[in-house]
Formats: sequence, structure tokens, C-alpha cells
Amino acid sequence: MKIRIKDNSVRFRLTQSEVAELGKNGIVSSATEFIDSPFIYMIEKTENDVLSAAFIENRIVLKMPVAMIEELVSTDIVGFSGQTGAVSLLIEKDFVCIDNTMEDQSDNYPNPNLTC
Repeated sequence: MKIRIKDNSVRFRLTQSEVAELGKNGIVSSATEFIDSPFIYMIEKTENDVLSAAFIENRIVLKMPVAMIEELVSTDIVGFSGQTGAVSLLIEKDFVCIDNTMEDQSDNYPNPNLTC
């Protein structure tokens, strides 16, 4: 899982196996191990109807409605957006990059903009 944070915007990008894990278990998480403590970012299902997020004890938790998770797993929809206070939220499938990159992209979704 990747996150991109810029000012009051947080974007989560999920690989195919992470979307499947979220659909199966209702939760997916990753961590960056800093010297003093880990920074954890996760997505978990909620019974609420809208995306929301909280930042508590070095952890960003994106709460994603069950219906959105089911749609992300079972359709071609790319993602969903929402708002928590002043923070814009976006969750989306991670596509293979068009440009050359050294990053492992073997689990990313095929990019619809690639022509072979």
C-alpha cells in the first residue's frame, strides 16, 4: 500500500492483493519503521456510509464503508473520495506506471492507458 500526503490531502493506493485482503478481512495495513516508533497507515471497514479518517498515536486509519469495499473488489471502479474535516481522502487501485520505474509493480493493476 502506498500513501501520498500533501497538505490536507491523503491518497491511499492499493495493489490487487491488498484490495483482495481488504475484501476478505476488512482491514489492510502497512508501516514505516522509524527509529523511535513506526508510522502505521491502514484501511478498515466501517458500517458508516462515508469515507472518514483519524490520526491517533502515529497511525492513520481510513474507515471505508462496506459497500465501497465490495464495489472496489468486484468491479472496475478505480476508487472513492471523501472528506474528514479539512482533509480530502482518496482511495484507489494502484496501476502499473507508464514510465520506467525500478519499483516492483508485479501486483499492480494493468494500466488502461498502456498500449501494447
